[in-house]
Amino acid sequence: MSGFSQREPKLIVLAEGSDRRVLVAALQAVRNNKVRVLLLGARAQILEVAAAEGALGQGLLMLDPKTAALRPELCARLFALRSHKGVTKVQARVLLENPLVLAALLVEMGLAHGTLGGAVATTAATIRAALQVIGLAPDVARVSSFFLMYLPALGGAKPRTLAFADCALSVDPNDRELADIAVRTARSFEAATGQRARVALLSFSTMGSGSGEQVDKVRRATALAQAQAPDVMIAGELQFDTAFVPAVAEQKGVVSDVAGQANVFVFPNLEAGNIGYKIAQRLGGALAIGPILQGLAKPANDLSRGATSEDILAMIEVTALQAKEETPLVPTSIFEEL
Repeated sequence: MSGFSQREPKLIVLAEGSDRRVLVAALQAVRNNKVRVLLLGARAQILEVAAAEGALGQGLLMLDPKTAALRPELCARLFALRSHKGVTKVQARVLLENPLVLAALLVEMGLAHGTLGGAVATTAATIRAALQVIGLAPDVARVSSFFLMYLPALGGAKPRTLAFADCALSVDPNDRELADIAVRTARSFEAATGQRARVALLSFSTMGSGSGEQVDKVRRATALAQAQAPDVMIAGELQFDTAFVPAVAEQKGVVSDVAGQANVFVFPNLEAGNIGYKIAQRLGGALAIGPILQGLAKPANDLSRGATSEDILAMIEVTALQAKEETPLVPTSIFEEL
């Protein structure tokens, strides 16, 4: 079977291939020469939508979970992965008809580089499939997430790219979990943007101006993150304006490589993070890309059910960026071209 050369784009599996928004995004991604895309779903439905959108003959790939020629090999692998949880061979065949499960399995087996779902399915279902099939990366205790925030030019300032974490998954992380989120988001930000991360752990307090267990948790998390990743610039606890605005950091007498220069912002809990990114998006005009999952063994990401084609396109490209270069070459002759 033929495969991609090292110079060819990575292959991303879209679990909801018959959704119009998904197909339009897939077509644009291929036209941009960013990635190759495999659409999962009922063959007739995908072809109908593709014909309506002018996507036939444009290089998109397709796989129907119910008729895939690879079903015996896929079923065997899924059974091997899930039999310890009581999944039988019969149940594995049924599970394989779930496109979220099939997409994750193709990635786990090295037949694709990453997967994306959630435009139709729930976040819970999308993440559950990824966890059960792809699993966690070594030495990772839990999955977390972040948003890439593209800030427009405001007040004479240049456009900026930031990371906000965790705004989607971790409800109330303890100090160790918060430290892990900080370090992983720093690594993810650097991989996605090529910029060096400057990480601020946020609080309502700046360097002792407040007190209480909420502040103490952020202080402990900062110390743990600094010990875990001494090569990363990490500071806390900082209020957002101290972390973001150089003049405020100077006024408060906070001198560090992070204060006033942060580009990775770690919120103390989901409530603060979710509110924060939506304020930046709706009032500040920021483009929010995510949530981007981190901590899985291979790339898998979730979409909002309100996602536009533009949102999905951005997430396709981010998922491709997350794929490691040593990922095995992908055989493509097993997939049907639209």
